[in-house]
Amino acid sequence: MKNLFGFGAVMAVAAVSFSISATAQSGADWRNFGNDSGGSQYSPLDQITAENVADLEVAWTHRSGDVKQNPGGTSLQVVPIHVNGLLYYCTPLNRVFALDPATGEQVWVFDPHAPDAETGDPLIDSEPRPATCRGVMYWQEDDPVEGQACQKRIFKGDFLGNMWAMDADTGAVCTDFGAEDGHPGRVSNADYEMHGEGFAAMPSPGAVVGDVVVAAQASNDGIQNASDGFVRGWDARTGELKWEFDPIPADRRDQSGAANVWSTLSADQERNLVFLPTTSPSTDYYGGGRRFPIPYATALVALDTLTGSVVWHYQTVRHDLFDYDHVGHPLLVTIMKDGEPRDVAILQTKMGWLFVFDRATGEPIWPIEEMPVPGTNIPEDEAASTQPVPTKPDAFAGQNIDRDDLFGLTPFDKGWCQSRFDEMRYEGMYTPPDLREALLFPSALGGGNWGGAAFDPESNMLVIKAENLASRLRLEPKGDTPDDEVNRIDYLTRPLKDTPYAAVGEVFMSPLGIPCTPTPWGTLSAIDMTTGDLKWQIPLGQIKRFGVTVPASFGWGSPTTGGPAITGSGLIFIASTMDSKIRAIDLKTGEEAWQAGLPNMGHSVPVTYMANGRQYVVIAAGGSSRVSATIGAELSDHVVAFALPE
Repeated sequence: MKNLFGFGAVMAVAAVSFSISATAQSGADWRNFGNDSGGSQYSPLDQITAENVADLEVAWTHRSGDVKQNPGGTSLQVVPIHVNGLLYYCTPLNRVFALDPATGEQVWVFDPHAPDAETGDPLIDSEPRPATCRGVMYWQEDDPVEGQACQKRIFKGDFLGNMWAMDADTGAVCTDFGAEDGHPGRVSNADYEMHGEGFAAMPSPGAVVGDVVVAAQASNDGIQNASDGFVRGWDARTGELKWEFDPIPADRRDQSGAANVWSTLSADQERNLVFLPTTSPSTDYYGGGRRFPIPYATALVALDTLTGSVVWHYQTVRHDLFDYDHVGHPLLVTIMKDGEPRDVAILQTKMGWLFVFDRATGEPIWPIEEMPVPGTNIPEDEAASTQPVPTKPDAFAGQNIDRDDLFGLTPFDKGWCQSRFDEMRYEGMYTPPDLREALLFPSALGGGNWGGAAFDPESNMLVIKAENLASRLRLEPKGDTPDDEVNRIDYLTRPLKDTPYAAVGEVFMSPLGIPCTPTPWGTLSAIDMTTGDLKWQIPLGQIKRFGVTVPASFGWGSPTTGGPAITGSGLIFIASTMDSKIRAIDLKTGEEAWQAGLPNMGHSVPVTYMANGRQYVVIAAGGSSRVSATIGAELSDHVVAFALPE
């Protein structure tokens, strides 16, 4: 099919392109990453219940073909959206697919790297490479004109810092978006001053508030003066820049960077607010080059979406030396507290705390106290003397390790873990890495992580998953060794460019390749938001080692990536684990009601919607390059839909 605007971004349009059923168009949607713009990850749909969930079967499977094996492989962490009668998702190789939600058949695909049918030129002159894409955004005119192009739009960020706009019905690029900047169909972070070095990728969907598309970026926080963590608001029609927000103080932009948002955003449409869960400033682990206040770093920041100005903010980690980035959007929900409804923002953290604020003012719903924390022996740096700790809700993740509780399959490897524990510096939470190897628990993996929480308005319950892994980390003087000669392995071991130190670390594992951290290594918890009390907590998932899947009865749980969705029938759907399964958990009891095998690990968030009178549960199950490399697993490209039999 010829692209309506003369560009060759639409590679294929199936015969079903314009035959989407009326029932699919009018069915219940999942319009954003977290369904509603506040990101609750809740749907009122209740066709699937605890009584019939065992009858779920695979309704369809879609495979994009966009998979690359390790090293440098793909990670399928996308959360599809269902709106406009179609299911939309992006791939790790920078394409966007629109599917018939009832059959999984392809309707159109957008590929900016593909040659145009007429000119032979792609929209961008760049080869696709594996990069995370967690989702896309949807916008439409108040009264869309039938048959007129780009009245309804899909927006997608990419690894180059571009934000693309495409027609939601056809996949054709919207050439009025970004045209004034000289590249019709996209806006680009590269068009603006970044005040630092490194990339400005867009791995996660932003938020659409009215006619403003708000998008954040990832930064390389291993560089002292990394690119600043700009958040920008663009006009949804033209791509005109409406405003930009820089979390780094203007007079310090040449000294530090990052404090960005690599994860998801949430928005309050009525108050015109967008909520930014920011990260640590650069560099991670070493703060000697940024010994000055950066109040918007590792903070929750509420911006006015009309102006980009700060309405309120709260910093949850001061002078972050732990890579305790905020890992996901705050849930903007209404809880019952003291007999009254309260509009709140619930922020999960890697530390296992939940910070709960009044959504309009930033006032804490429960008191926040100060906890004295350990100092550092790095002469160029100084750790914060205290850190804020909420008195409620209860912690949802492990926060302290006792030597006697360290895990081991045998007395030998448990003894090895205890011996290494004795050699490390560990003074509880917020023990900073310095010249002596430190034990960090929770680690930079969390605690909480992206997509990890959902809220049920019927029961006033928050459901959240956690990962319980510790890491070993130290700072090693580089001396005269150039940065490009310092070993780089991952987010723990890296040179920390333009600083005197390199970071050297790894997950705290025994010689058998099994965590030394006490079990369970992954949990799912339910917290009553009336009181802040933990109602139940269960081990989540199973692990497989040496070709053997550990029985669930052992209660070890599994490291997790992704999160839950809750339905109106009181079911929690979650994959997230390393055992390549999706589960349904009873919200009231925490008991498992159903499980099914997946083609690969489902390191994402399930979505649910109605099409042709059936409720579907869809999960991306392609695995994650980092996790799959660790366990030697293959990667794939599966998107799987479950439904009750017709």
